[in-house]
Amino acid sequence: MTLIQELRWRGMIQDIMPGTEELFEKEQVSGYIGFDPTSDSLHIGSLVPILLLMHLQRAGHKPYALVGGATGMVGDPSGKSEERNLLSEETLAFNLAGVKKQLSHFLDFDANKSNAAEIVNNYDWFKDFSFLNFIRDVGKHITVNYMMSKDSVKKRLEGDNGMSFTEFTYQLVQGYDFYWLYQNKNCKVQMGGSDQWGNITTGTEIIRRKTGGEAFAFTCPLITKADGGKFGKTEKGNVWLDPTKTSPYQFYQFWLNASDEDANKWIKIFTLLAPSVIEGLITEHAAAPQLRILQKALAAELTKMVHSEADLTFAIQATEILFGNATTEVLQSLNETQLLQVMDGVPTVNIDAAKIAAGYDIVELLADAAIFPSKGEARKMWQAGGIGINKEKITTEFTTVTSTQLLQGKYILFQKGKKNYYLAIVA
Repeated sequence: MTLIQELRWRGMIQDIMPGTEELFEKEQVSGYIGFDPTSDSLHIGSLVPILLLMHLQRAGHKPYALVGGATGMVGDPSGKSEERNLLSEETLAFNLAGVKKQLSHFLDFDANKSNAAEIVNNYDWFKDFSFLNFIRDVGKHITVNYMMSKDSVKKRLEGDNGMSFTEFTYQLVQGYDFYWLYQNKNCKVQMGGSDQWGNITTGTEIIRRKTGGEAFAFTCPLITKADGGKFGKTEKGNVWLDPTKTSPYQFYQFWLNASDEDANKWIKIFTLLAPSVIEGLITEHAAAPQLRILQKALAAELTKMVHSEADLTFAIQATEILFGNATTEVLQSLNETQLLQVMDGVPTVNIDAAKIAAGYDIVELLADAAIFPSKGEARKMWQAGGIGINKEKITTEFTTVTSTQLLQGKYILFQKGKKNYYLAIVA
């Protein structure tokens, strides 16, 4: 398959300008995508544009990642219902450094290769561009009628909050980015999400009117979830690529918990697995959906790609602790940070360290910690063999919890029945 054919098969193309597919088949093409530095980390919504650049480079073409040091000061109105807060130069500089570091993880920047990836910052060509020069050299080429016809503008003007002049001019600023890259980097293609189509085509129009040249573009669909929820969001907010914001374990869990319908779609979009491999996984999953073959493959591929093989190994082990048959030894092997990552969301209870040191009657402890509402119910479950401590089922011969049960010197994991866990914090 050609690049465009494969991207279509993966469901990664929504709109495409005539001639774009033929251009990729004719020559080595330089193409770019812009990244908005609203944070010092990208999130999983950024994976689609990242993967587009990766596919581009794998097909022999040259990817440019544009970080919006200038446009980040303005704010893109596309897909937004109200104007966002503008960032200071200091915040933008900090965010840009983080985004650049992450992008270098996914693309090959080896300058010895003809299709080496490059990162550019539009602040470099806007910082000395005066307002008068901008409206003379750029603004005169695009009519207000043309700008008003864009969906991103029309939706905002029809809403309750309207649109500031700052945001209205955003499409000219982004359009000039494309023009500058076309002129200085021979960049002929811009890619992005489908909500960027208006901004992208403004760029091709500026190129046509200022140079008489021809530029091309395509967009990918915005990612949705089958249940109507917002992609990339959890109860705790964004799923980030930065492991300090979203741990590799939590990252792995996000993909592992995908619905069958979403996993069937996302395995094509978010992995670099060959189409033949993906088709095989889809067939296997359909035959035994209870095994969650697609979800496991999706979670594994993404965790390896974004983090590392070691992080994937840990995530699988950690998943087994709460949802599988992990041993006490696996639980004891975790450091405190890893343990707390795995136990994120598990109810916590507090236990008096003095009572543990003296030896705490198991039935009394379970009732005092409110793991059971009464000693009677705790004793009944204990006698039935329904209590586990640190992933090990206990019998009635086990009567006292002591400091030997502590994990990292201060934690104990209690299990009530098959699925109910409680993390005791001993202090």
